[in-house]
Amino acid sequence: MGGAILFLILLTLYFVPTIMAWQRKQDNIIQIFIVNLLLGWSFIGWIVALVWAYKPNDKQRNQTEVR
Repeated sequence: MGGAILFLILLTLYFVPTIMAWQRKQDNIIQIFIVNLLLGWSFIGWIVALVWAYKPNDKQRNQTEVR
């Protein structure tokens, strides 16, 4: 039982970039998910996916420029 909970916690931490991209409604969430899935095991790939998830997409960028 404890192993399953630990697995779920680690799996959630692994996919934090994808979760953040989904919450921020990123246009390229599929690409972020693929990078996260395939390269997230390396810390650099995980960081790249995380930065990409926080990068404002075109819709967000246009809204900030109008204001």
